[in-house]
Parts: sequence; structure tokens; C-alpha cells
Amino acid sequence: TITGNFANVIHGLNANHLTDQVIQRSKRMILDTLGVGLLGTSTEVCHKVTQYSKIYSSDISSTIWGHLDFRLPPLYAAFVNGVAVHSMDFDDTWHPATHPSGAVLPAVIALSEAFPQKEKISGLDLLLAFNVGIEVQGRLLRFSSEARNIPKRFHPPTVVGTMGSAAACAKLLGLDQLKCKNALAIAASYAGAPLANAATQTKPLHVGNAAKHGLEAACLASQGLQGSKQILDMESGIGAFYTDYNPQTLPTLQSYPWLLDQQDVAIKRFPAHLGTHWVADAASSVRQKLVESHENLLPLDKIEKVILKVPEVKYVNRPSPTSEHEARHSFQFVACSTLLDGSMSVQSFASENIHRPALQELLRKTQLEHPADNTPSFESLYCEVSVTLRDGNTISNRCEMFYGHWRKPLKKEDLEKKFQSNASSVLPAEATEGILETVYNLEKVEDCSVL
Repeated sequence: TITGNFANVIHGLNANHLTDQVIQRSKRMILDTLGVGLLGTSTEVCHKVTQYSKIYSSDISSTIWGHLDFRLPPLYAAFVNGVAVHSMDFDDTWHPATHPSGAVLPAVIALSEAFPQKEKISGLDLLLAFNVGIEVQGRLLRFSSEARNIPKRFHPPTVVGTMGSAAACAKLLGLDQLKCKNALAIAASYAGAPLANAATQTKPLHVGNAAKHGLEAACLASQGLQGSKQILDMESGIGAFYTDYNPQTLPTLQSYPWLLDQQDVAIKRFPAHLGTHWVADAASSVRQKLVESHENLLPLDKIEKVILKVPEVKYVNRPSPTSEHEARHSFQFVACSTLLDGSMSVQSFASENIHRPALQELLRKTQLEHPADNTPSFESLYCEVSVTLRDGNTISNRCEMFYGHWRKPLKKEDLEKKFQSNASSVLPAEATEGILETVYNLEKVEDCSVL
């Protein structure tokens, strides 16, 4: 491969490969670069970036979630906490497709802790900034009909998430209109990561970077750093990420219609790509029918083949996943795992479960089909699971909307159960209950750093 070739060359080159001419020319380049760099330290833009960067050598710090004894500068706290949010692909998903909260919440919480004590940020301030960040993401996604499908090129949080984080932080910092404009322009130059890194350990960095880069963009804008005043208008701005970018003006502020008012988000019941949740619900129903007629046991040795009718989404088509990250992005794995166990959980993606012989056997019998009417959109896709037995019988089930989808949201008690199960793995029960109470009363909290 080209990548392999590059890697070989990078690894193999040594000082003996350098020629005299290369050495002489590169010395000239180094000398010139040092000179212009030294001169550049006197420029306004360098001064602004230097002023901003002083936060790294200051006492300002923010909490790393779940760690009482470990704090970082706000930027890196936002990054680490953002990575944590997306580390298992367990965070919320919207339509058009993105993970909206993970790009914004770590940034605004880290920033809120960095304010001087006399400038407390209230829970209502935090709620407003968070919603501004969510709204900006939703509006930008609606400027492209391409974005309505599951993405193929860029991972959406790295594009709209970075912009949403910048908008939320600009709101929290109380930036004026010009600085808000600059925050968006600066953020756009941090935006974009290729979808090829899906199903790898790098994908969670996308959300961490979105939080971090948006926060940094807002802080730089607060120092007066300037960018394009038409970053949302131009094809060479945010339009660069979409082949059919068509920006619209936002509604007037008089009784502003929030997108979150019009459409809820999907909240996942298990940590995997959203598309696999249709598969899990359909497979669970098929398993129920199978065990009913086989003395409450799955007749694994009698299964001839498993057919999954799903939309064509290449990065979730993984017939033989070998890692937890690949398994989270595999229609086949989630179908087979649910058929074996009846449901999916955090534990489903443990190495011992991925590599168990019964699962591997079932994976080998599994095929995908892509019906023409099954569009790759979280708004309209469906999944049909069919298990054919050796005696010719076929048992099928079709899921058109899983429990947790924005049109079929989790009940409050199920959302709380998910939160308590997740949080209690790190925090004591008292802290878990404290967070629940604080979040439910956030608009009344005077100082949100209590979070």
C-alpha cells in the first residue's frame, strides 16, 4: 500500500542517505526559518497567541472527571474529558448525524471552572452556553443534504462539533459579535478528521479535539485574534467539508425556535455505533422466538445462516472484528452477540466475549444484504434479521425504530439507570446521587463548578 510504502521509507531513512547539497540547502532553510520566527515574535498575532498560552503556566486548572487528585489546564481537561465521553461510542447521537454533547459539555465545564471566584458561572449560564453549542451544530448540519445520511468522508463531530464547542465557549466568555465571528473562523481551521479512523483508538480523540479546539478558538478570539468574516458563507469555509453546502440565515431571536425543541437526540443503551442498535433490537426478537421453540436454549448447531438486511454503511460492515473498537462498528458482531446473549451491554465488547468460539462460528454464517429502500440515514433506516435453520425454517424480525431513538426516547428511569450504572463504576454512590440532583436542578444552581 502507499501507506505501507511511506512507513517503510520513514523508518528506513538514515543520515547516510543525506547528500551534501541536501544538507547545505536545508541549513539555509533552517537559518531562514529561525530568523523569520524570531522576527515574528514581535507581531500582533504572536503576541495574542503568547498571551493566551500563558494559561498553561498559570494556576488555572479544571477537573478531570472521576479524579479528585488530578487537574489540568482547561484546554487539556476538555480534551481528556471529551475523549472519555466518546471512548466507548456510548454518547448521544443526533440527526443529521453527529455526537453533539461530547464536543460541547467537556469544554464548557472546563471553562466554567477556570473563571475567577468572583465571576461565578451559574447553572443557567452553563445550560445556555451548552444549548448554543448544540444549536450551532444542528444548524450547520442542515446546510447540507449530504449530512442527512450517515457520513462517508469526515467524522461529523470534528467538523460541526468543533464549531459548536467554539460557539458555546464564546457564549460562556461573553464575547461580542465580532469575537464570536472570529471564534467560529478560528475553529473552522481546526475542523475535520477523516472517517477512516473510525473503529480505532483514534476515533475518541475526534470528540476530545472538538472540545479542546473549540475552547481554544474562543479563547484566542477573546484575545482579539481575527479570522475570515465569512467562514460560514463560503465554499472554502465550512462549505469545504460538504459537496452540497447551502447556508441559510438563522431564525430571528424573537421566540427563537431551538432545533433541540423540534427533535430529541438518541441515547444509546449499549456502547456501539448507532446503526447497530436497530440490529440488536431485531436480533433480540429473533432469539426470543428461537429459544421458545428449543427449550429456552439457542440452537446454535442448527443455524445454517444469518442474513442482516441493513443500509450500505461501509465502516460498520466488519465481518470479523478483532478489537473492541471494531466490534462497536460491526453490524455482524452486534447481531451475533445479541443472538447468543439476548441483549447487548458494556461487557459484550470485552476481549473474551469477542473471541469466544460460539460467536466466531456464528459470524462465519452471517451475511449482509443492502435493500434498495434501506437508506443510510438515522431518520429512515431499518434492520431485518433472518435466521435460517438446517430444517429450512426461517425466523425473522424487522426493527424500524429501536428503544432510545429520538422518536422512541428512553424513559426517565432507564436513563437514570444507565447513568447510575456508568457513574458508579468510578464514583461513590453519594457523588452519583449528587450529580443527578445537581443536573436536575441546574437552572437553580448559583455556581456550576459544584458539578
